[in-house]
Amino acid sequence: MYRTHHCGELRIENKDQRVKLSGWVQKIRNLGGMTFVDIRDRYGLSQLVFDLERNEVLSNSARELGREFVISVSGIVLERSNKNKNMPTGDIEILVDEIEILSKSEIPPFTIEDETDGGEELRMKYRYLDLRRNPIRRGLELRHKMSREFRNYLDNNNFVEAETPVLIKSTPEGARDFVVPSRMHAGEFYALPQSPQIFKQLFMVAGLDRYYQIVKCFRDEDFRADRQPEFTQIDCEMSFVDEDDVIKMLEGMAKHLFKTIKGIDFTYEFPRLTYEYAMNNYGSDKPDLRFDMKIHPLNDIVKNKGFKVFDDSEYVGGICVENAALYTRKQLDSLTDFVKTPQVGAKGLVYVKYNEDGTLKSSVDKFYSEEELKKWAEALNAKKGDLLLVVSGEMQKSLEILGKLRLEMGKQLGLMPKDKFVPLWVVDFPLLEWNEESKRFHAMHHPFTSPKKEDLNLLDKNPAKVRANAYDFVINGNEIGGGSIRIFDEKLQHKMFDLLGFTKEQAEAQFGFLMSAFKYGAPPHGGAAFGLDRWVALFNGSDSIRDVIAFPKNNAGRDIMNDAPALIDDKQLKELSLIVVK
Repeated sequence: MYRTHHCGELRIENKDQRVKLSGWVQKIRNLGGMTFVDIRDRYGLSQLVFDLERNEVLSNSARELGREFVISVSGIVLERSNKNKNMPTGDIEILVDEIEILSKSEIPPFTIEDETDGGEELRMKYRYLDLRRNPIRRGLELRHKMSREFRNYLDNNNFVEAETPVLIKSTPEGARDFVVPSRMHAGEFYALPQSPQIFKQLFMVAGLDRYYQIVKCFRDEDFRADRQPEFTQIDCEMSFVDEDDVIKMLEGMAKHLFKTIKGIDFTYEFPRLTYEYAMNNYGSDKPDLRFDMKIHPLNDIVKNKGFKVFDDSEYVGGICVENAALYTRKQLDSLTDFVKTPQVGAKGLVYVKYNEDGTLKSSVDKFYSEEELKKWAEALNAKKGDLLLVVSGEMQKSLEILGKLRLEMGKQLGLMPKDKFVPLWVVDFPLLEWNEESKRFHAMHHPFTSPKKEDLNLLDKNPAKVRANAYDFVINGNEIGGGSIRIFDEKLQHKMFDLLGFTKEQAEAQFGFLMSAFKYGAPPHGGAAFGLDRWVALFNGSDSIRDVIAFPKNNAGRDIMNDAPALIDDKQLKELSLIVVK
């Protein structure tokens, strides 16, 4: 037996008990006649005491220990004379009378502590060491607890957990597929699923009624903090439902998670914002409502005043930043630089300071009188001490710029606390979006999303105006998940393929098995998928999903611990009938 207790388990109630602990050496303090060693496992820390007067050989052994040595010790639990209130085990220590070194360790490349000296790339290279650190370990434990609660809720609501294939046919619509060459079928390829979309619809055709899966998905796309080439989603589908049914069920799941994991009891229905309202007021289809700062249009009061920038623009809009009139010229120049970055894309920024004395000072005083600027302030509901920030240009682009500027101001002013959560739904998305490069419509969600019944007559007349039976779940500006009511009518699905530019042959080649299934009686159905990585990262207070993935890839999509992706040898290439062209 290596241990009778965990390292974080012992308390004053265990005083005078004989115990055995095993774990890693966290810290060693040699104080002459006494040597203190902190021993660590997943559950916490305990202080070990080695007394030179009692056992010289044992004390000398303790002094030879190094950080991250794996040891097993036996001894008696004593009450500490100098208690440590910052440690759960801080009232006790173990007077050691036996020690065994189970495994020695080289000096780690970074300190295994909550606040480490290791950079992210170094810690990812030695991820198995990084996983010993409390912040990373707690993220994995939180992920486990959340996965368990997802399953508990869905199990209690008659959902069946069912697996879908990992090797499927490539259907290149949306992100790029990862492809897998087939050895037995030379020149042919499997693809890794971007989602189980078609298969979960087939489950509904099969009569499964309610399905879920916590499933790996794969997308060959550019990387950033909240994206990985492989990610995990909670995938759900239901039969004989409309949009309201699905939202209510999955909102219940979200409330269950908030209550069981965060101790937050939401007793009200989450707000539902239309896509149009979210874009016009927050410049984003995933608005962060932890703070207000809405966008307001200014076209009617700023145009035709001789300022060509505004006069020639389709749209002029602004935000009011409360209590920010004291921003210095340097800070305002920094904001202008921010909106001009390629990630934001503005050509410039106009500001108006509403000073505490009631005067208004702007960067366009040459073109607008103080009386005219007061109308700006009224339109943006500004008061003394506030700062107005104004952007102009093409409407959609300007709204997106103001949305990004709004988030930047929220960040600078501390309006986005990580322990505050504002969940909401965004609904009534456009069904289609025009792609200027390909000169055709693309599905805003995917080709199987159902249009709203009241917009069906627009499919031929004005496809761009058709709204989708689609919905996204948003928390604090993060798109946590989304879904839609699906098309289950074969004719309507073919119509959708036509609008998306598929020939009959292309539609049959890519989706023929789904269309064949629809011929045998498909029920109305719909569902959603939630990003497990994003949701766990949000609850964990992490800025990156890498913090809550056991073995993540870096920003270049590379696993620097095992050096993947990597070359394969010529023999494997030959077996797969592949030639690498450099």
